[in-house]
Amino acid sequence: MAMTMVEKILAKASGKSTVTPGENIWINVDVLMTHDVCGPGTIGIFKKEFGEKAQVWDREKIVLIPDHYIFTADKRANRNVDILRDFAQEQNIKYFYDIIDRSDFKANPDYKGVCHVALAQEGHTRPGEVLFGTDSHTCNAGAFGQFATGIGNTDAAFILGTGKLLVKVPATMRFVLNGEMPDYLLAKDLILQIIGDISVSGATYRTMEFAGETVKQMTMEERMTLCNMVIEAGGKNGVIAADETTFKYLQGRTDKTFESFQTDENATFYSDRSYDVTKLEPVVAKPHSPDNKELARNCKDVKIDRVYIGSCTGGKTSDFLNAAKLIKGNQVKVPTYLVPATQKVYEDLFNLKHDGKTLSEIFLDAGCIEPAAPSCAACLGGPKDTFGRLNEPEICVSTTNRNFPGRMGNKQAQVYLASPYTAAASALTGYVTDPREFM
Repeated sequence: MAMTMVEKILAKASGKSTVTPGENIWINVDVLMTHDVCGPGTIGIFKKEFGEKAQVWDREKIVLIPDHYIFTADKRANRNVDILRDFAQEQNIKYFYDIIDRSDFKANPDYKGVCHVALAQEGHTRPGEVLFGTDSHTCNAGAFGQFATGIGNTDAAFILGTGKLLVKVPATMRFVLNGEMPDYLLAKDLILQIIGDISVSGATYRTMEFAGETVKQMTMEERMTLCNMVIEAGGKNGVIAADETTFKYLQGRTDKTFESFQTDENATFYSDRSYDVTKLEPVVAKPHSPDNKELARNCKDVKIDRVYIGSCTGGKTSDFLNAAKLIKGNQVKVPTYLVPATQKVYEDLFNLKHDGKTLSEIFLDAGCIEPAAPSCAACLGGPKDTFGRLNEPEICVSTTNRNFPGRMGNKQAQVYLASPYTAAASALTGYVTDPREFM
């Protein structure tokens, strides 16, 4: 029986030879991730249902990553990290990326930053595996050819105790992207285009599989951007077949063996869409929905108050490199906030050079605000002292993933989702700007 890549992964995880969309199956979990926002709730349910002294099913398959509300004076947010720390010590969890000194994140060698980027950098995302996380953007890891999706605290607590979960096999929607990527487009443009075409409910509880020559030519970080935002279309998970690019990224990051899967040629898809990327243009998602698609050039009269470059979607090293390419030698017209996703990305800003200057030098010379400590920061709003938070009803161009009312703070604020290219171009003009104006 022909199967898609995800069906093969789930079949293996369930011990079955074949599975079909709509089938309910028990699967074994390879990795469970939780963070400071959902971790305490997950731990509380685990203790309630399994007992105060219960032990987790496998201390080496659990990853605890504080990343959301870290650099804040909010006592409840701080307490959430304490709860993770206590649980990690109690259960002897192997992978707990702790932060103790919030005044200087660099003094915390174990602290990583945004969970989805850290999972990849630390080698927890492996082809053919099942990864669950208490965060909707866990689908980011599908870029590595694995089944990765977000779950709630109750499901996560059940996994803590058993290492298993009952899931319904999702049908697969395939998106074939072909053509040489124009130098003014990035993966963020492609996923915003797709979400705009199918809507925020267009892939509800379905796999979004990305294939085609364009995808094969992408870096791992660009592939991660594609898979990261499938949840904005309602998708259960996103996935890209593992290849030499995947294997090269994983070298030196993990010593665990894994098995990669490919979709059969005659597999059945819920739908099959094709795109010629050479015919696409830079796009933005206007307020207040990720599917409110518009060409960037059609928004040139929208005056903005700030630009935000960061998050699991747009705060990776390549995202900052792409922004720096446009900004170099120019001056920004609006406050431009830079939030690297992880410590590794932060270090890259001060070490990686473009045209003779480090990325940080390029940004600071252009008048950008000094790069902040790595975290989710204003992507999820957070306490009012969160770096970059929209505390006033301002208009912001952002490389993040959601623009619902209040998502980044003030409920009257307006957020335009964009690629790092478009965000950088907009910072240079003070208006939503097509990056081709600076290329």
